[in-house]
Order: sequence, then C-alpha cells, then structure tokens
Amino acid sequence: MKQVMIAGLFLLLNSSTLSALDLSLSIQPVLPKADILHAYQPLADYLTKQTGHNISIKAHSNFLTYWSSLRQKKGFDLTLDAAHFTDYRVNKLKYTVLAKLPDTVSFTLVTHEDNLVLDAEELILKKIATMVSPSVGAIRLLSLFPDPMRQPRFIYALDSLDAVQQVISGEAFAAIIPTGLVANFEKLNSVLTTDSLPHMAFSASPEIPADVAEKIQLALLSAKNTPEGKAMLEKLNFVSFERSSNKDYAGYKSLLQDTLGY
Repeated sequence: MKQVMIAGLFLLLNSSTLSALDLSLSIQPVLPKADILHAYQPLADYLTKQTGHNISIKAHSNFLTYWSSLRQKKGFDLTLDAAHFTDYRVNKLKYTVLAKLPDTVSFTLVTHEDNLVLDAEELILKKIATMVSPSVGAIRLLSLFPDPMRQPRFIYALDSLDAVQQVISGEAFAAIIPTGLVANFEKLNSVLTTDSLPHMAFSASPEIPADVAEKIQLALLSAKNTPEGKAMLEKLNFVSFERSSNKDYAGYKSLLQDTLGY
C-alpha cells in the first residue's frame, strides 16, 4: 500500500507531463496587434505540436499596455521580446531565458536622402517618427536628446515600416528604425546607429513546470534540424533559435530606469 501511495504522489507531482497546459506566449508589440497574432501563429502551432501543451499567442496594442501587463505578469507565461524587458523579468519576476534569436539588434536614425543630416543635433524641433516608449527605439531616441528643451517633435508610428513610410512621404523628417531595415529602402540617409543589444529572447515564467520549460527549450533549439522546425522558422523569417541564459541579458534592464513604473 505504501508503494502505491508513493507512486501516486510521484504522478501527482509530475502531472504536467500527463495533461496539457494552456500557456500564453506574449510577443513584444513591434507590429500592430492583428499582425502579431498572424505572424507568430506558426511558432505557437509548432510549440503546441512539439510539447503537447496548448500555446496561444498573446498580442498587445502598444508598448504602454505591454509594459503595464508585463509588470503584472498578465498573459506572460512565455515571452519573446527585447533585451531590456527580458532582463527586467529575470531580475524582478524570476523568469528564465530558454533561447534567443542569433546575433544582435541596433537602431539607426534615418532621414530622407533629400535631407542630408550628419548630426542628431540638426533634428531638434524636427518631426521624428518612432514607436511609443518603452520600445528600444524610443528609449534610444530619447537618450540622444536628454534636454527636454532641446528635443525633436516625436510622432508615433504603428511599427517600424510605418515610421519609414512617414519619412518617405514627408510626414516625418526622420525616424528611428532597426538597422536591419535600412538596406531595404533606397531613399534613406543614415544619421547614426546606436549601440547593439542581444537579439530577442524566449523566456519562461517561474510558474512553468521545469519539465515543460525543458520541452519548449528543446523544441526551439532543435527547430533548425527538423522539417517542421525549418518550416516554422521560414514562416517567421528566422534563421534559428540558439542556446542562451539569463547572464546574456544582464544589465539591459537599466534602459527602463526612467520608465514610469520601473
């Protein structure tokens, strides 16, 4: 009888392997909400199939609502987002980094080629398109103009492509966008490029059972080696996921130090 009770307790403690969990995957709002849901659904479908747990995409309207929800852990079982948010959750909320996208990310301040600007100081009082803070681009932009009396006029874009289009159309004089986008447009002048950050990290809440987190991590890291994984990566325009840890993001939460609620 005692052995039966011990076996039953073991099964209870490891019930996450026996029944499917419903988990949300929050993506930083670099695209409009509907576009996030569409773009990242292949990732949710892939992880659901590989792990046996029900994973759904949680999209947010903008970075303000994202930041508010992040601090309250609402819909953040799993996350894929930028270095500063990742480090914040690791330190404040005890999340664990499972994997990351390869390489790094930086942002470039651009103008139309007809507006040759060589120094950011020339943009004071000019309209600059950016995603709302605390996106990395907005934080980097604000750091270039610390004096509130000597700043550009910030106008907010739905996403980085929208910011570029505002420059091309003349609605904005400049924009700050991911550096990787610059080469996709012929009519842009680069003013400066910011320091780089580690690319987006995939992290898990401390409430996620360890065996479930391990399954998710394995699915991410092995994606580049399987037909199903390769198909998912191609749909997201990702090369792969690579091994990472909390220490790769250490210190980047400092970018949020002037953000309300930090």
